[in-house]
Amino acid sequence: MSKQAVLVVGGAGFIGSHMCTLLDAAGYAVIVLDSLVSSRHRAAIPGVFVEGDMADSALVERICRQHRIDAALHFAAFIEVGESVRDPAKYFENNVIKTLKLVEALRAASVDKFIFSSTASVYGLPGAEAIDESLPVKPINPYGMTKLSIEQALASYEQAYGFRSVRLRYFNAAGADPEGELGECHDPETHLIPLILQAASGRRDHIKLFGDDYGTPDGSCIRDYVHVLDLCRAHLAALERLNAGLPGDVYNLGNGGGYSVLEVVEAAREVTGCEIEVRREARRPGDPDVLVADAGKARRDLGWTPEYGLRDIIAHAWRWEQVLCAERGAPAQGTPLR
Repeated sequence: MSKQAVLVVGGAGFIGSHMCTLLDAAGYAVIVLDSLVSSRHRAAIPGVFVEGDMADSALVERICRQHRIDAALHFAAFIEVGESVRDPAKYFENNVIKTLKLVEALRAASVDKFIFSSTASVYGLPGAEAIDESLPVKPINPYGMTKLSIEQALASYEQAYGFRSVRLRYFNAAGADPEGELGECHDPETHLIPLILQAASGRRDHIKLFGDDYGTPDGSCIRDYVHVLDLCRAHLAALERLNAGLPGDVYNLGNGGGYSVLEVVEAAREVTGCEIEVRREARRPGDPDVLVADAGKARRDLGWTPEYGLRDIIAHAWRWEQVLCAERGAPAQGTPLR
């Protein structure tokens, strides 16, 4: 019996590369399409790799027909909120226009199952500490707007064309492969845990704390962190849902418990044994006090439960940070805690 062939668009990036590894281990035939514009994991990807743009309709159709693609997973969005505010055209072109061209090419090749990486940014400022899928979606930045645009398009495509999709709203993806083979490596890096660990390793002098007067126990924002491997397992469960003939839907993915910025810093100090300097800065506009997922729907429908907690996330990301330091010829040399 031949393996089910899946197309992973953006499979050389942070989450996509971990997904390819999991799909390969689960017995799927993995075909990756990536432009390599912002990806670093080309060498670690199992299966077939094709360098190209997801908006190249002829290329996408050719890949689908040649490899008999049965389903596709999308990890090819631009994701920096601040950049999306400064340059919204870049985000609407890639995250909306090119993604819709991809979907049309998939439909033309008779591929009708799609897993889409969305974001908690679609909720904007939700006004609730535990966020479930029934809350209104009101994104406050172009990044969130682009993701919501595709979510809405996909819901319409399912109703009109039978193009079934699962839309997965991430909260804060973090962590790395436990063995240090893959991990997070953005340029510039904007995510909290990698920045903290760069400060621990000595690659960065300090981290910035944007606001210490929020309505939380220690005054810093509280967020929900979910391990990249847990995210990937949710994607696999979503694919299995579509394979079973069930309709698409939208799901939050988070641990369901939050940690403040200062709690994450303290946990990183404990895991790494290194000093981490924190410098206080003014609040950033639009940052809510608390953003924590209610992922009960994913637990019920997908049978998904996160396996990793915050210290696991930090420990795995710390191993990856040490790999990055070694690649640069400067092993991690943070200042030990006194």
